[in-house]
Amino acid sequence: MNDVFSIASEFSPSGDQPTAIKQLLEGLDAGLAHQTLLGVTGSGKTFTIANVIAEAKRPTLLLAPNKTLAAQLYGEMKEFFPNNAVEYFVSYYDYYQPEAYVPTTDTFIEKDASVNAHIEQMRLSATKALMERRDVIIIASVSAIYGLGDPDSYLKMMLHVRRGDMLDQRDILRRLAELQYTRNDMAFERGTFRVRGEVIDIFPAESEKEAVRIELFDDEVDRISLFDPLTGSVIQQDLPRYTVYPKTHYVTPREKILEAIEGIKVELESRRKQFMDGNKLVEEQRITQRTQFDVEMMNELGFCSGIENYSRYLSGRSEGEPPPTLFDYLPADGLLIIDESHVTVSQIGAMFRGDRSRKENLVEYGFRLPSALDNRPLKFEEFESLAPQTI
Repeated sequence: MNDVFSIASEFSPSGDQPTAIKQLLEGLDAGLAHQTLLGVTGSGKTFTIANVIAEAKRPTLLLAPNKTLAAQLYGEMKEFFPNNAVEYFVSYYDYYQPEAYVPTTDTFIEKDASVNAHIEQMRLSATKALMERRDVIIIASVSAIYGLGDPDSYLKMMLHVRRGDMLDQRDILRRLAELQYTRNDMAFERGTFRVRGEVIDIFPAESEKEAVRIELFDDEVDRISLFDPLTGSVIQQDLPRYTVYPKTHYVTPREKILEAIEGIKVELESRRKQFMDGNKLVEEQRITQRTQFDVEMMNELGFCSGIENYSRYLSGRSEGEPPPTLFDYLPADGLLIIDESHVTVSQIGAMFRGDRSRKENLVEYGFRLPSALDNRPLKFEEFESLAPQTI
């Protein structure tokens, strides 16, 4: 597992930079929780931080206040570390209208969103890199403090294939369906698979230019190879093993879904009773209809629209506990760097308050169960307690 960061730059630290790098590294070694790097615009703070990352040799999460700055930092870090895993983790919505209810006009606004498939692929690639390597730098916006799927469930759902394994083709196809991959023998796209005889081609959800081909012979994995999904030309032959990652962060093992469904049903009955006792018949009918539909979808397909609202049950966390976020995927010795901290840090508290006020209306009027309040961004105190050593 590579933990060596190599900076590709024709420049070397100069002026105050060597002193700043030395002091920051000494602070990290001494276990300081927070340090601050000060400098005017154009003083080479990004280059200084790049040198700190290279010397510290720790997986790093770099938080930026918005997508524009995140993209700029991503470009710069890509140039500094061309041989390491520099990843991009921002909100994957080109357009996002969250579900909301306006009581004064009795208006319910359905959730409406347009997902950017390329950014979704980059997010999946970021979590994959965190699980497979240590030379990782993830550039993220405050999207990193929003709920993600539980990393334990995500790990359990991976499909590991080794050459020589005895695997029934139907079992592989069933597992791919559980990972939310769809079969498409005509159009081979990201997050799909196709079957031709005993050959299964999979286009991994986190991959941009590589697909994997699994060739079976009498239910034995005979050959695993990587190929270009556009041209079909083989990139790498005879791999000893390959891991297929889920298509989304919100995948859950079947037994956990069944447990979650039981918990949801119990909460639904309790909520229905509250509405009936308060003579709120419309709200009672609304919450029953909406929740039963979601439960049916989860039971049949393993997921439903808005499944993140049931994250408390899916992740097995208690009421009020922080949701799993990108921080849960970061190793214990990870490093957090906050850019433009005067903007970024203040955003964190505001995110929680804005999300809470919108969801309280949905819960009060029977559009969501109270447990939906636990699908939220981190509170500032939670962010502080979860954050690793920070610059």
